Formats: sequence, C-alpha cells, structure tokens
Amino acid sequence: MKDATAPPRSLLVLGGTSEIALATARRLIARRTRTVWLAGRPSAALEAAAEGLRALGADVRTTAFDALDPESHETDLGKVFAEGPVDMVLFAFGVPGDQAHDERDPLRAVRVARTNYTGAVSAGLVTGQALQAQGHGCLVVLSSVAAERARRGDFIYGSSKAGLDVFAQGLGDALHGTGVRVMVVRPGPVRSRGTAGRHRSTLSTTPEAVATAVELGLRRGSETVWVPGVLRPVMWALRHAPRALYRRLEV
Repeated sequence: MKDATAPPRSLLVLGGTSEIALATARRLIARRTRTVWLAGRPSAALEAAAEGLRALGADVRTTAFDALDPESHETDLGKVFAEGPVDMVLFAFGVPGDQAHDERDPLRAVRVARTNYTGAVSAGLVTGQALQAQGHGCLVVLSSVAAERARRGDFIYGSSKAGLDVFAQGLGDALHGTGVRVMVVRPGPVRSRGTAGRHRSTLSTTPEAVATAVELGLRRGSETVWVPGVLRPVMWALRHAPRALYRRLEV
C-alpha cells in the first residue's frame, strides 16, 4: 500500500481554473508531482492554466468536466483513471453565487446548490470508487468556513458548502481502511482576483496560503484543515453563540 502522506505523483483537479487549485498544483509540482489533469469546461482559461503548469516541468493534460452534468461524470472522469493511477483528486470547483439576487430568483439559488453540492456528490462517488479500485489515493475537498453555521449574508452558498462538507466527511468514513482517505479543507474568505477589494479581515486568506495548508495537511495525514488555523476556535465559539446574538454579529 502506498504512503498516503507522501506528495502525490499524479494529481486530478476538478475545477482546473481555480486559483486555489493552481496554487496547490504549483506547490506540489515543486515537490514531487509530475502528472496533472486539469478538469473543467473547455475554455481558453483552462488551456492557459495548463500551459502555466507545463512551464514548471509537469506533464499537464486537460479533460472535460461539468459539475452540472452528473450523467457525464462516470465517463469523463473514468477516462482519466483509465490512463493510469491517480494519487490525489482535488475538488476545487464551485460558485459563490450572489445572495441578494439568488434570494429573488430560486432557479439561480438552485444552480448554486447543484454546482457546489449535487455535482460534488456525483463526482465524489465516482472518484472515490475509482481510488478505492486502485487501492490508494487521497481526495482533497475544498469546503468553506461558511459551511459551519448559517449566515444571513451567504446562507445559500453556505448551505451548499455545508452539504458538501458533511458528504465529504461521510465519504471519508466510508473509505476508511481501503487505502483511500479524504481531507476536508475549510478556508476563510479567500482574497483572489475575483474578490479584489473584499475580504480584508484577519480571518481571510489567500490561494497560496491554502495551498501551503493543503500540502502540510497531506504530510500530517490530516482529516480536516482550517485556513487560517485560528478559524478552528473562532468557529467553535460562533457555533455555540446564542442565535439571537449571532444574528447581530457581522461575521
């Protein structure tokens, strides 16, 4: 059985244009990773992301993946595993939605839920079974601190991440003892190109910081990773805050 805490030689990224995913891939390529699959909707951005990683010396390939088309997951993801063993699968896809607009348009809200949760259930079961069949591997799932407790400003997104988080924990339990493990990563608000000018609190983070935490979590064999680490006690306190008080908090 392979050492699940060693850096992966092969990596499959679902959500191949994600800034967190690409920061993680760069960090892992600098250590040991030699083959990377970037899965996502075909686009110039996906190809540009692949070229950027190829420049670091990795064998990088792109493949189709659409979270909103679960009927295609077994076929599309199966093609990757048919090429050879995959040491790590990184779930980095999802949409933040727009709470104000989504509350007024149920179809938009459902799209957020289908992308972040339903799509992940399908892809998680497909990749989990494939990893189990090969007898080793790690599934790293990017959850969110928003999954911990409903918040007025983003409860649609937060509820989808809460579903994802619980599913990933359960999948990890189901795969325990098979040679496959699941690591759930809960970052705070991530400062990136898409959030320029926002998320400047002490609890926010960056794609590079999340990538560093992912690598450390892999080495430690962690089941849950918080980024930044101070979020763990903070969210423990917020989870136990009286609801009337919590409603008044700007968190």
